[in-house]
Amino acid sequence: MTMSDTKMELAYTLTSKKPFSQLVADLEDKVAEHKFRVLAVHDVQKTLAEKGLQREPLKIIEVCNAAFAHEALQKSVDVAMFMPCRYTVHTEGQKTIVTLARPNMIAMMMPGIGLEPLANEVETTLKKIMEEAV
Repeated sequence: MTMSDTKMELAYTLTSKKPFSQLVADLEDKVAEHKFRVLAVHDVQKTLAEKGLQREPLKIIEVCNAAFAHEALQKSVDVAMFMPCRYTVHTEGQKTIVTLARPNMIAMMMPGIGLEPLANEVETTLKKIMEEAV
């Protein structure tokens, strides 16, 4: 299995021609429309710049739906290690890339607790958010 294959399993990625800041704003708007909440936005470019390190724009956007989180935690408190759900947004040349850490991977890493239907529902919604934002 190549690194690219592993990334495809772990992540869902879309590319947009929208400017970075516009895609971040659109993604945050769509999150709210789908009854999720942005918990935190980590500006990695800014954080690294504070240490004298330069990189292209990169933000990590943490999102959550309280009802889904509660249901997942009822299955196993260990799910908390993988919470909240995360998007990353970065640039590559003239393109803006948004990536979702796939919730279904959590269910695969924690077999036997019955997380699959919930993880699938969450992932489907988070992918739809991305598709509407790009």
